[in-house]
This record gives sequence, C-alpha cells and structure tokens, in this order.
Amino acid sequence: MNSPIKDVSDTAFWIAHHRRLETERSDALFQDPFAAKLAGERGKRISEAMPTSRVVAWTVALRTRIIDEYLQFAIDSGVDTVLSLGAGLDARPYRMKLPAALHWIEADYPQILEYKTSQLQADKPCCQLERVQIDLADRERRRHLLARINAQVHGILVLTEGLTPYLDNDEVASLADDLFATSQVRFWIVDYFSAEAQKYRSRRGIGRAMQNAPFKFAPGD
Repeated sequence: MNSPIKDVSDTAFWIAHHRRLETERSDALFQDPFAAKLAGERGKRISEAMPTSRVVAWTVALRTRIIDEYLQFAIDSGVDTVLSLGAGLDARPYRMKLPAALHWIEADYPQILEYKTSQLQADKPCCQLERVQIDLADRERRRHLLARINAQVHGILVLTEGLTPYLDNDEVASLADDLFATSQVRFWIVDYFSAEAQKYRSRRGIGRAMQNAPFKFAPGD
C-alpha cells in the first residue's frame, strides 16, 4: 500500500486539516482560524487518502476541546509555562485567550517549526512564544532543555498531544522519568490509544496506511 504519510511530521498536516473541518462546522467545539493556513492542500490530500477519516475527525475535535479545558484549568491554577513537546501545527498560542505573560515553548523537528513560523509570520501570539528545534528522541538534549526551563520558571504544564503513540514503551517510560525528575512540572497532558482502539485500527487497515509513521506505544496494562 502506498502510504499518503511519508514521515511522522505529515501527521501534523493531517490533524490540522481536521481542526479546520471542525472550525467550519456551525456547532464547532472550538475555533481555530489558523488551521486552514497550516494544513494547506497537503493536509487535505492526506486526510482524503486515509481510512477512518470520520472517526479521526470526531476524535480530534473531542481531544482538542478537552485539552483546551485542561490547559485553562492549569493556567488558572498558577502554571506560568506550557512546554509543548511534539508541538506540530498546534495554534493554541495564537487562538486561545491566554495571559500575555504566559511562557509557551514549542519543541519539535526543525522542518515542522520552520514551516509553521513561515506560515504564521504575519500573526501575533497571545503569549510569550518560544520555538525549540529538537529531536525529542535525543535524551541528552531533551534533558538539557528540561533543565534550562526548570531553572527559569515556577510551574510547568507539559503537553504531549499526539506524541506518545509514536514512541515505544521504553521511550515513553524514559520521557516519564525525565518529567518526574523535573521539579517544576505540575501537570502532564498525555493521550494514547487503548488496546481496544488498537484492535479497531488494525481491522480498518490504518496501520498499513501509516506504515511510515507507525504507532509503537502498546503497554500491556
């Protein structure tokens, strides 16, 4: 099967397209006016070629709305920094009503952050935005990033939306250990797929369509 997804960064365009579709609904769960610009035709092409797009659409809509609400709760609880690992094409620093003093750090591959910066260069974020180009699988660099941020702030929320499914069990455990060792981390928003959801994906053939960006996280419990 010729996969429409060439690497894991392509999934960011796919998901941004679904945020665009939700935004266009009359009863949308959220508004993301930047999704269309970020997804472009690339996101649309990927979505149209993928199986189970209708299921992915409502999953993305629900996940986005729930995470928005968790973020607001954490910020209201005193978090002064959001560290978005594997930020992709998320536009929350632009579309949410955030405190101007909030520090939002996006960490991801250079190519995805460079594209994002170019697409949003005429737009202004609502908070203090920093972008860090990094391969998050490089544990030494990841620990250095966490240590730097930890020394500068007083309360961190870590967001790993759509990241952990692409890591294997040991890599997720390693990340969890590093976050636990970071004293200023107050919250960690993490999503993953249950064993039953994995079985559904297998039946529908989505794993074959994502052979270049496979889901790896599959703990026994």
